[in-house]
This record gives sequence, C-alpha cells and structure tokens, in this order.
Amino acid sequence: MSLRDHLVNGIVSLVISVGVTALTAKQDPGPYDETDMLLAVAVSAFLSDFFTSYYAK
Repeated sequence: MSLRDHLVNGIVSLVISVGVTALTAKQDPGPYDETDMLLAVAVSAFLSDFFTSYYAK
C-alpha cells in the first residue's frame, strides 16, 4: 500500500470518530470542553488507523 492509502485510512477513521463523538457529546455534555475533546479524538483516531494500516501485513 502506498502512503496515500494509509493517509486515506487515517482520515476516514478521523471523520467517523469525530462525527460520532460530536453527536454523543451534544446529547450528554460532560465536564470536558467539547473542542478539546474532539481534538483529542481526532488525533488519536487518525494516528491509530494510520499506523494500523501502515504496519498491517
């Protein structure tokens, strides 16, 4: 797989994770700032799927 494929996998994971988190955060706002929470989810989702795709055989 090329680097482009790994980036696409990371971006797809980022979009899905941030979307689901944003929807659930609106239903039950917790003690955390929504912007910080979405940023943390975005970074972790992208890196997780990017490196999973990169190192998968």
